[in-house]
Amino acid sequence: MKPLAHRLRPTEFDQVVGQDHLIGEKGIITSMIKQNKIISFILYGNPGTGKTTIAQLVAKKAGMESFNFSAATDSKARLKEIIATTAYHDILVIIDEIHRMKTDIQDYLLPFVEEGKVTIIGLTTQNPYMSVNPAIRSRCHIYRLNDITESDIVKVLELALKSDYVDTDYRYTKGALEYIAQSAGGEVRTALNMLEATMLIETDEIITKEICKQAIGKPILKLDDQQDNYFDILSAFQKSIRGSDVDASLHYLARLITLEDLGSIVRRMLVIAYEDIGLANPNIGPKVVAACDAALKVGFPEARIPLSVAVIDMAISPKSNTAISAIDLALETYQTGKVGPIPSHILNREIKANPALYKFPHNYPKALVDQTYLPESNINDTYYNPKEESTYEKALKERLIWIKQKKELLKKENK
Repeated sequence: MKPLAHRLRPTEFDQVVGQDHLIGEKGIITSMIKQNKIISFILYGNPGTGKTTIAQLVAKKAGMESFNFSAATDSKARLKEIIATTAYHDILVIIDEIHRMKTDIQDYLLPFVEEGKVTIIGLTTQNPYMSVNPAIRSRCHIYRLNDITESDIVKVLELALKSDYVDTDYRYTKGALEYIAQSAGGEVRTALNMLEATMLIETDEIITKEICKQAIGKPILKLDDQQDNYFDILSAFQKSIRGSDVDASLHYLARLITLEDLGSIVRRMLVIAYEDIGLANPNIGPKVVAACDAALKVGFPEARIPLSVAVIDMAISPKSNTAISAIDLALETYQTGKVGPIPSHILNREIKANPALYKFPHNYPKALVDQTYLPESNINDTYYNPKEESTYEKALKERLIWIKQKKELLKKENK
């Protein structure tokens, strides 16, 4: 009664798909096994990519006594029982969900890891650089598992149908296997479970995509607001708008809408409006604010409508990042210490003592006056460099050039 995915769990590295960079002929983990030197490491990646399988194969091949420890459910007492065996020999401990390991358990474990009495293999779906305690992380090498491609999953399904574990005469069309692969959300385990479900359909016909739809139900959506994948989608969403690909922008918006995290969508869209479009189309900011406000007021499912309007508008709009580039350069200049004192003629305390120091621009033609505002050490700094791709920013550039020319004339007149 064990699930097909369990029965077909790989027993050799070459049966694991998609991870040749780790367990292929020249992979680092393969080298560890060949040299009989296992170092502590953490495997992280999306569910179904082979983390547990690889860890168990390493334990099998390492020739060390190995133990499994779940950071989510096992206690410190359980870990003490495991580590007690180091009195006789060194051991290997596979730690599932290592990002959830409590501090007191880590503190107990660390000395044994440092001494080499315990070698650990940590498993996590979360980015260990963000989720794993630095004390543990600094003692481990970190290896990321590749996402499994649909073609990889099709190969696994084809091998499964040829294996001794599948007692069936069912035949599948290529389209059926591809549909299972597409529906599995990048998880080999899920794909095998779906394949097993299709074997429950009573039919003498070849299994087609339509029959698979009947057996599988709703496809697995590869979305998780607690894991890297969610932020990958947000990033792809912004890059698609920045790249003026309206269809890709709507595609990733659809993924985000499926998660129904309206707050994150709104925040990202407001950022995009000012970071990537900015002065190329200054009207986009208020328009996106209005669309996001409407979406928040009506909620899902209707919120998808104003969001779509705004995303289409942003994707097709001209782009400019001059505003963010300008402020980032100004921040970098200040934070590196390349700054001088504020000129005395624009300091209120100096002006109060001597009002003639400050020339009030509105008292001069076109509000222009021969007066500096930057500190003396920054007098030649230029932060804003306008583009000419949009009519508005081209006009800003022309205005900026005019201002500089007029100020140069005023300087000459006052000499």
